[in-house]
Amino acid sequence: MGGDSSFSDRYGFRGPSAEITIREDAPASIRDGVLMLAYSLGLSPGAVRGAISNVLLIHPDPNNWSAGNIKSEVYSLIHNTNWYKVYDIAEQLWIEVGADDVTGEKQDAYAKRLNQLFREYGVGWEMKGGEITVRGAESFDLVTQEARSVMQDAEMPIAANEIHEALRDMSRRPEADLTGAVQHGMAALECVAREIGKTSDTLGSIIPNLKLTPPLDRALHKLWGFASQQGRHVREGGSLTFEDAELVVTVASAVSVYLIRRQSKAFNENLELE
Repeated sequence: MGGDSSFSDRYGFRGPSAEITIREDAPASIRDGVLMLAYSLGLSPGAVRGAISNVLLIHPDPNNWSAGNIKSEVYSLIHNTNWYKVYDIAEQLWIEVGADDVTGEKQDAYAKRLNQLFREYGVGWEMKGGEITVRGAESFDLVTQEARSVMQDAEMPIAANEIHEALRDMSRRPEADLTGAVQHGMAALECVAREIGKTSDTLGSIIPNLKLTPPLDRALHKLWGFASQQGRHVREGGSLTFEDAELVVTVASAVSVYLIRRQSKAFNENLELE
């Protein structure tokens, strides 16, 4: 069955995405789904076993040679490995399904259906370009994607790369680098503020000159203070949560977009007056 040939795909039926409750885990439903997707897109039990063996760096059982026995071995391997290895296996299977498909349609179908599975079960991961990356709230995904696009268009590649690095830190397995994500998110905002203000000062010094409407200026200064504190040390009894990092990166991205668009609007208005 092709990626777009199911009844629900043809008629656009899609249930709401479940609330994200799974990050550092891979429940049985996900482990089974990863395997079933590979089989449905034409991979043989032997090919799936080979992919899993490459990820886990183990030798396939030479006593298993029939399809049924190999499937049982594959099932055991994926259900007994660490949760983060399941996502490594999903990435490897994405490569395998595209090995004999020059069109890329099988890989697209694999990624699409895997992401549907993640959303149905509330898994905070998604596949993009063959890589499993962090999936946050819908607002987080939209804002960070838009920020990178706007920064690139404004010829601020360093800021865009800082957002990219923030997402990479949040996507690290088995443990996300939340402090790093906060640092990179605020570094992106600092890059934008420096470019707009034509200064090399720190963000804390630049904020008063950004002419933000009160109390937005004070709120941004408090966010900068929080991020600076977390970057230096984690307060005793106050470890960062994923939601903390998600909030900081989201706000930093949104404010960056606001500043860039405000500058662009002012520039265009000045041109019209000339």
